[in-house]
Amino acid sequence: MQTSESQQPQKQLAVQNSGSLSFSSQMSKEDEEMSRSALSTFRAKEEEIERKKMEVKEKVQAQLGRVEEETKRLATIREELEAMADPMRKDVSQIRKRVDSINKELKPLGQTVQKKEKEYKEALEAFDEKNREKVQLITKLMELVSESERLRLKKLEELSKNIDSLH
Repeated sequence: MQTSESQQPQKQLAVQNSGSLSFSSQMSKEDEEMSRSALSTFRAKEEEIERKKMEVKEKVQAQLGRVEEETKRLATIREELEAMADPMRKDVSQIRKRVDSINKELKPLGQTVQKKEKEYKEALEAFDEKNREKVQLITKLMELVSESERLRLKKLEELSKNIDSLH
């Protein structure tokens, strides 16, 4: 009889533990859904960033194209002015120097854009790797929780059989 009384609290404890384990399983599913939602949000932001990056890149390319056209145009004008020995030769020379100066400023800006693109890709790869690792760990966790629940249920059944066999 005393064995039956000591097994009764153990059975209740096992049932309570099983309930909290089930709750943990639900929390893991909620965490996984939250992770998926966060990943979805991240991908949407990533697409927005990629779109904005392409816009900036297009603007830079358009600006470079305009600068090259302007440089050619100014060179042509300069040649015409030199041929005419125009008194505005000095102004043209100053403008040409300014265009050359802008070209020099544009080169490091283009390099900065490329560097930032490379950093972005590296950060994105690191993020994706960590996310894959997280998914693997969540999967492993789910397997362990499931196995634990199965073993607990099996133990509960054995205890229940032991109690039943006592009667």
